[in-house]
Amino acid sequence: MYSDVASCNTYNYGDALYWDVRYVQEAESFDWYQRYASLRPFVRRHIPASSRVLMVGCGNALMSEDMVDDGYENIMNVDISSVAIDLMRRKYEQMPQLKYMEMDVRDMSFFPDESFDAVIDKGTLDSLMCGSDAPISAARMLGEVSRLLKPGGIYMLITYGDPKVRMPHLSRSSYSWKIVLYAIRKCSLLFSLSFTEYFH
Repeated sequence: MYSDVASCNTYNYGDALYWDVRYVQEAESFDWYQRYASLRPFVRRHIPASSRVLMVGCGNALMSEDMVDDGYENIMNVDISSVAIDLMRRKYEQMPQLKYMEMDVRDMSFFPDESFDAVIDKGTLDSLMCGSDAPISAARMLGEVSRLLKPGGIYMLITYGDPKVRMPHLSRSSYSWKIVLYAIRKCSLLFSLSFTEYFH
């Protein structure tokens, strides 16, 4: 499998401790790569507002809040950082459309198969690709995404990774994903659908 070392630095982005420290130091909300306003045309086109959505690696981003403001009703947010999850649970305790759980995306066995209509990934696969055992971590995460998607569901990957580097990870025959790539300002958008799209 390809690795994407050009876009990585020396931090281990797959490590919970790294993110806990970062979210203690940087508690202000931050959206990686793109804000919802930029992604909205793609999200609205492919993910109905009634969908059960899984936001992997949610961090302290505003994307889920913005989606609720736009009519989305059921968003489960997971992150490996207990600091981020505690912060977001407190912040959105009065917003029942948003739920938060501390969870490693490489093992989401808490959820049964085919639990979600859509999975949105804004930089989480990229983070794992910069960690130790990147190909194994990526395969574990994507295997879980594939397991959790309902038939006809969509995996929306927003990435800075080179599509040539990301495609081998998404194209495994076991996923049976149709992949669509969109290039948008500064990043790629890949959708995997039980149908897949990829944003760049």
